Amino acid sequence: MKIISNIKHYLYTGLREVFVYHHSSLEFRAKTFAVIIAANRHPAECDYNLVYEAGMQIYNEIGRANMLLLTTREYVQKVHKKNGLTIDDLIDDIRKELRLIPRYALKISPEQLLPLSECTVDEDTSTYQLRIIEFLERIKSEYIP
Repeated sequence: MKIISNIKHYLYTGLREVFVYHHSSLEFRAKTFAVIIAANRHPAECDYNLVYEAGMQIYNEIGRANMLLLTTREYVQKVHKKNGLTIDDLIDDIRKELRLIPRYALKISPEQLLPLSECTVDEDTSTYQLRIIEFLERIKSEYIP
């Protein structure tokens, strides 16, 4: 059963644009979650459970919630493996996408991002995550008066 799950994950990852309806919107949300989680060098399963719960609140569909979770994990892994992606790159991507599609600012949800900082044990990391959330709120307010 795990083999089928892995194959499905690789197919969805590689062909997200084809299989996932509104994939760019989902990826934008995944980046907002990933930038907070990636700030923690050792994210807990608590972080990913919160992403899944947020996905269920947003989409009310298991498949899309799972895709949000998988995409978020993918971004976090890229940052942690130093695979050419950094937290600053994610933030830059978020800003660029907001400039191109300002309505994405509505997808930044501090209420869903704040609990991620509570999963973090290290106080400095938690503070860093809170500052990132404040920054996201600030750029959200630039696009939504």
